[in-house]
Amino acid sequence: MSTETSGIPNSPIVPTQLGLDDRFQFRCHKGIACFNKCCGNIDIMLTPYDIVRLKNRFGMTAREFIDAYTVDFAMDGHGTPGLKLRTREGSTACINLTPEGCGVYSDRPAACRYYALGLVSMRRKDSPVEEDSYFVVKEHHCLGHYEPHVQTIRDYRREQGVDVYDEINHQWRHIILKKRSSGPTIGKPSRRSLELFFLASYDIDGFREFVASPGFDEVFDLEPACKHELMQDEVKLLKFGFRLLKQVLFGEVTIPLKPGARERRIERYRQRKALSSPGKAEELANAQDKLYESLGE
Repeated sequence: MSTETSGIPNSPIVPTQLGLDDRFQFRCHKGIACFNKCCGNIDIMLTPYDIVRLKNRFGMTAREFIDAYTVDFAMDGHGTPGLKLRTREGSTACINLTPEGCGVYSDRPAACRYYALGLVSMRRKDSPVEEDSYFVVKEHHCLGHYEPHVQTIRDYRREQGVDVYDEINHQWRHIILKKRSSGPTIGKPSRRSLELFFLASYDIDGFREFVASPGFDEVFDLEPACKHELMQDEVKLLKFGFRLLKQVLFGEVTIPLKPGARERRIERYRQRKALSSPGKAEELANAQDKLYESLGE
């Protein structure tokens, strides 16, 4: 989650940037008078690991969860797909809100775990790494800031379990930040690259099928043991997907390609279609390859 703080009148964001060992005063609990109010007006962007946790909680496929519990939006001018948590029909309240509190508390999204903190990631000019800093969000209805409880941001993140979410989502956040900060130097992603972004970021079940497919094996040179791990472990599969996205979007090659894979595909289609459609082999290969075409280049 990243938030812009400048130029916002009457913003609830306290502009002081904080580090992990800085301390702040806050505590939320069921007995507080404002309990549930923060969940009555939400705008929560979901991360890849959020979706994995929630779709598993509901016993759904990722695609079923996306259709039932999310709304889509464009994260930038290129149409990079994002997902937000759906609200109740005709309301701004979270779809998972109950009178007793959060109905999915142990699997709640990272943004919910951070509240009343915010995280901003920045990459300085000519720096290859991003720097994280934190800030306090003081909304007028929130009484948690008056509770006599002070702790470090490091301890609060650990207490809320958001440190685990951040570790898993780290490379995905890096992709978003690099894409935003690089702007036109990267260029507009192809439609197939955006389809891959959605698949690897949000549809973990579809991405598993993609990695398991014969076409994927024709392009990428993965050890059988590595591929077996990916099929069994959704967190490892997510992280592999982030590597693949960095390879496709930014040319950061960490997944070995099989030599001559694209040429062999074209030759196969040439042989199949030579009699009926001479000269169309490359076009047919591109159509059949779909995502593989952009992956193999």
